[in-house]
Amino acid sequence: MRKLDRIQAQIRSYAPQLRSYARHRTVLVAAGVLAAATLFAILISTTARSAEGFVISAVDAPRVTPSPQWEGFDLPEPGPVEFTFVAAGDVLPHGSVVTSATSGSTIDFSRQFAPVKPFIAGADLAICHMEVPVSPDGRYSGWPLFSAPAELVRDLGESGWDGCTTASNHSLDRGWDGLVTTLNTFDKYRLGHAGTARTKAESTQAQIYKIRADGRVITVANVSYTYGLNGLPTPSGKSWSANTFSSSSSQSGKEIIAAATRAREAGADVVIVSLHCCFVEYVTTPTSDQKRVAKQLAESGQVDLLVGHHAHVPQPIELLKGGPHGEGMWAAHGLGNFISNQYPGCCGVHSQNGILLTASFTVGLDGHVAVDVEWTATTVDRSDKHKVYVLSEITAKGTSGISASEARRRYDLVASVVGNDASERKTPADSRADATYIEPRKPWSATP
Repeated sequence: MRKLDRIQAQIRSYAPQLRSYARHRTVLVAAGVLAAATLFAILISTTARSAEGFVISAVDAPRVTPSPQWEGFDLPEPGPVEFTFVAAGDVLPHGSVVTSATSGSTIDFSRQFAPVKPFIAGADLAICHMEVPVSPDGRYSGWPLFSAPAELVRDLGESGWDGCTTASNHSLDRGWDGLVTTLNTFDKYRLGHAGTARTKAESTQAQIYKIRADGRVITVANVSYTYGLNGLPTPSGKSWSANTFSSSSSQSGKEIIAAATRAREAGADVVIVSLHCCFVEYVTTPTSDQKRVAKQLAESGQVDLLVGHHAHVPQPIELLKGGPHGEGMWAAHGLGNFISNQYPGCCGVHSQNGILLTASFTVGLDGHVAVDVEWTATTVDRSDKHKVYVLSEITAKGTSGISASEARRRYDLVASVVGNDASERKTPADSRADATYIEPRKPWSATP
């Protein structure tokens, strides 16, 4: 969710304040009053202006002691943090999708995302899957070597996404320059990203999001991996530039589990893994490779939620045995396509559909994390400039390009695949937290 009070840069510099806030909101109010009084006293004492601003002399600063009136005050206890999370299928801008967003010299995808925007912007945290690189030279292309306009990233942010994952088989379609341009563009528009990296140090970092609610701040880590890069080599000396794993190995989850464990050790309360897996496309049944790596992640106890991509068709959502607290780990094996030009004539009847995954998290004071998952069926109206719709909202009347009966048929296709473990959601996700903060993997520049 794109909120005005989101801290958009240098979140680490605010950590002390956040920790202080997390203790007790009442204490923060008292401290605010005290700080205001102190600041007033300081401003009327000796100050000296330097090139950097005001410099306060420590000798002249007043000494402050706590007011005795707060002693014995009965402070409220902080409670569990609740927040909602949304993910979607592949962002796959074929040439015709870009053409639909183009009018003269202007490129604008917001019209295509408008019908589903409430389902995205309503969540506390929304992470999409950017399957393709941003063009480093202004030339756009579709399959087999994708190259997308920077405006796509801008409009994803404006429609409510807080960040995207970038590890996919197309990550290096435009080489090193494309990879760097992609991440720089995400930084420009103040969005998080995970899965590819510009430096070795950045490659070791999960994307961190902070969720503030009820006087507490919790940390959500997003880890992103892909099964391969379509045979394209990583740049010389930069094998770390894209997160890959060996999907056919008996220990296929090893690298991913290691990354999730590092995130836990660094302080993550919740770990969400986004996985681009594995070779086979347009099949609604998860492959043996998909099932194996999902099982390993669940049994590791390090992952709270698995979000799958790559198949370009919806796949089942299951509650697997295991998870951090032994209560199971939700695995959405494949969310289909969020936006693309795929259709039955090229890629099967399911390829024009997708899933919006909504997960509700509750993080207890003891660190226990409860997760509940719901699904929402989506589709792309190719005849109306690739607008993305929530299917349950158009089954009665259809759209300008999709009849009501066709909308119902597409809805039934998605419903037949997702399974019975998760419930359906037909209304936008509701925000339950106070604010969401993005912790940039590389410091953002002062101006977007």
